[in-house]
Amino acid sequence: MHLYGTQTVNEKGHLTIGGVDVTELVSEYGTPVMVYDTELFKERAQGFKDTFERKGIEAQVAYASKAFSSLAIYQLAKQQGLSLDVVSGGELYTAVAAEFPRERIHFHGNNKSKEEILYAFEERIGCIVIDNFLEIDMIKEIASERKQKMNVLIRVTPGVEAHTHDYITTGQEDSKFGFDLKNGQTDEAFCALHDHEYINFLGMHCHIGSQIFETDAFRFAAEVLMEKMVEWRKSYQFICPVLNLGGGFGIRYTEEDHPLEPSAYVEEMADVVKLMAEECQYPIPEIWIEPGRSLVGDAGTTLYSAGSTKEVPGVRTYVAVDGGMSDNIRPALYDAQYSSAIANRMNEPHDHQWTIAGKCCESGDKLIEKAFLPKVETGDLLAVFCTGAYTYSMASNYNRLPRPAVVFVENGQHQLVVRRETYEDIIKLDLPLQQKEREIFK
Repeated sequence: MHLYGTQTVNEKGHLTIGGVDVTELVSEYGTPVMVYDTELFKERAQGFKDTFERKGIEAQVAYASKAFSSLAIYQLAKQQGLSLDVVSGGELYTAVAAEFPRERIHFHGNNKSKEEILYAFEERIGCIVIDNFLEIDMIKEIASERKQKMNVLIRVTPGVEAHTHDYITTGQEDSKFGFDLKNGQTDEAFCALHDHEYINFLGMHCHIGSQIFETDAFRFAAEVLMEKMVEWRKSYQFICPVLNLGGGFGIRYTEEDHPLEPSAYVEEMADVVKLMAEECQYPIPEIWIEPGRSLVGDAGTTLYSAGSTKEVPGVRTYVAVDGGMSDNIRPALYDAQYSSAIANRMNEPHDHQWTIAGKCCESGDKLIEKAFLPKVETGDLLAVFCTGAYTYSMASNYNRLPRPAVVFVENGQHQLVVRRETYEDIIKLDLPLQQKEREIFK
């Protein structure tokens, strides 16, 4: 059984995370509860930064906060000297509330509203990553009206087919994101921006996909973007100071996953950029990357309580937990795979095959189709590993289920950072029909 970060098994046979027995966490916070190993987050963040420093390259490592967004995780990213990638007004608002340094905030997204762009100007954030021609027009208009400069990158699709799930591959030509590099859109966007009075054009951004286990695609993306930058220098005497190569570095969800160390991806990118810069006598640009999953994915573990069981002879045996697709939609959405254990009986043989089902009223609400566990008893604690990315951020109130609590742990200490929703929270935006409307709609 593979354990992650600071996870261990104590003398009681209980899983511990950050030096804390998970039964203690469940006793205080209930289930489901998401537990983040902040020491692992810090270790990963420092690993990315150290690799750039060792290579002698100026860089920004931006936490891609769509993986998990909250006040506490933004504060932790700030403490580690990270930048921040936000993709909506809501994420930007959270960053502002967390007092994140505005100059290190990068605003992404394929359909930003004019209100969101104006908000970014008002907060004087560090950079807007432009995704389309409508956005160019809105940014130029707002910048001119306010007589305010804004740093921008343009997102491009470099035509890279990353080896990942279709739904999380974003660098190929057929993508809703960015300007196409091959059909002239990227050049058109550059010409519309690079000499504008209030636009500080920094360069290009790409993101070729997620959960990628090899470096070839990153190498190719770096090469084609560097080639375009060299071309712009020749045609327009313009040098791009920044090259943003995105994220998408894979993590280990199951025994079948074999990710590289985070430093391996960075080293590949850095080596390609340095080599091409030297060959073309081009100033080495500052490299930006945007790890999200690789910072928080395997730092997160969800704890559930086991409930009912059901045997379908000759087919499978179900065990239901007190969560499911409402707190982790990924298995139902794109067949994401996870590993698990009975956290209060870690030393017992995990040799019975179970299907872990959620409590939502959907036949497809299965967290793990084939989980090997001991004979599960009602009240056992099920740990599902590597749930730190795209779980809470995609959670819902389907079936009016409250979203779970989130807890940070480190060095034997634990702190609640997102409280569990209550039934009162669930209805707080609902408005009842008034007497007049009751007559209309009866």
